[in-house]
Amino acid sequence: MRRLVVIPSERPRPARVREHPNAGWFAVATVCFGAFMGQLDASIVTLTFPSLQHEFDAPLAAVQWVSLSYLLTLVALLPAVGRVADAVGRKLVYGNGFGIFTAASVACGLAPGLGWLAGFRVLQAAGAAMLQANSVALVVGSVPKTKVRAALGVQASAQALGLALGPALGAELVSTLGWRSVFLVNVPVGVAGIVAGRFLLPRTRERTPLGRFDHAGLALLALASTALLLALSGVSGLRMPAPAVAALALVVPFAVAGYAWRERRAENPLIDLATLRPSAVSLGLLGALCGYLVLFGPLTLFPQTLGTHGAAGLVLACLPAGFGVAAVAAERLLPPGIGTRARILLGAAVAALGCGILAVAPPSAGLAGGILFGIGMGLGVFIPANNSSIMGAIPRRMAATGGGLVNLARGLGTAFGVALVTLCLHVGNGALALLALALSGAVAAVTGLAGGGTRTVRP
Repeated sequence: MRRLVVIPSERPRPARVREHPNAGWFAVATVCFGAFMGQLDASIVTLTFPSLQHEFDAPLAAVQWVSLSYLLTLVALLPAVGRVADAVGRKLVYGNGFGIFTAASVACGLAPGLGWLAGFRVLQAAGAAMLQANSVALVVGSVPKTKVRAALGVQASAQALGLALGPALGAELVSTLGWRSVFLVNVPVGVAGIVAGRFLLPRTRERTPLGRFDHAGLALLALASTALLLALSGVSGLRMPAPAVAALALVVPFAVAGYAWRERRAENPLIDLATLRPSAVSLGLLGALCGYLVLFGPLTLFPQTLGTHGAAGLVLACLPAGFGVAAVAAERLLPPGIGTRARILLGAAVAALGCGILAVAPPSAGLAGGILFGIGMGLGVFIPANNSSIMGAIPRRMAATGGGLVNLARGLGTAFGVALVTLCLHVGNGALALLALALSGAVAAVTGLAGGGTRTVRP
């Protein structure tokens, strides 16, 4: 039986594309399809939570697993998929990822129940991992080194566009066509991405042998993240016996310790811990986790506090809109003398301050939109600069592995954003959630002050 693949091999681009002076930017634009679709899905799904709670008579702690099942699978697969892509070809893995994500989106739109929907989201996450583990590597490998930060800003703007459209589009779709439509909207974008990837993405020229795969490391990473988020769900209202919640919480430190022990001794570790040694990588990944937590936390919080009507969607869209404006315009608006470390510190500090203001002085809807726009602008400065710093400290031959680490941090940050807001709403209120987001932004700023911006590009 023949293997079903979207791109059976890494075929070369047409000569007129390959020789075009803007060939690298064509590749960046193609990656933007995946960046747009992934973030559109991430922001739009939270708008379905109230409808899913009503249709399936389930608490928020249960419905959040429509997101968490996706994010956990993404977290578990990203490092592995990055290693595979470095070995077999990034274009090949990226193209097949588009096909899987698009097919799974159709399945999610037709899911007969909450359990089926969570299961199809796992399949969708497998395709998303194939996209996300390669996106940063494809961008970095397609443009000159001097254009990397600008190219990552363009990619971030595509993410922001998807995020910005998600709340407004999701609110309209849910209120008119129902929750199923928010998954089916991915299909036309996915088809366009498959076609563009075939003709515009370059083949992989630098490859790293895969070696023996670290299945034990993958299992321990998945166990640690799943146990932690299940324990958080247990204290957030998910119907679980108290002893089970305690047991899950106890599993987490042992799984983390076992993972670290395994990675130090594995012949081909899932994540080479030596890669994390430079402070620009280790602290940068912590900063990325906190930054994406601040970005996605409000996308879970505000549909619960404001509802999912059109006006609420527009207010929430101000956050990713500000992100997109800053990601595109920062290179032109900020003084040339402001380097990567200063951008990391400035952007994270602005985001933390905005969350703090929303927490202590809840304003009107109009003012809330303005503050959310400011938070988004801060993150739009922080995230591209932080990602550029991380990738600059990782060898180019391991670019997909590094990109997988960046997206691993993004997946964890997104998952913790959903779980943290759910927990805060269960034990307190929206102000408590916003204070927690402000603290996360402050941690991101400290990581930039301590280690961000150190660029040590190696071959």
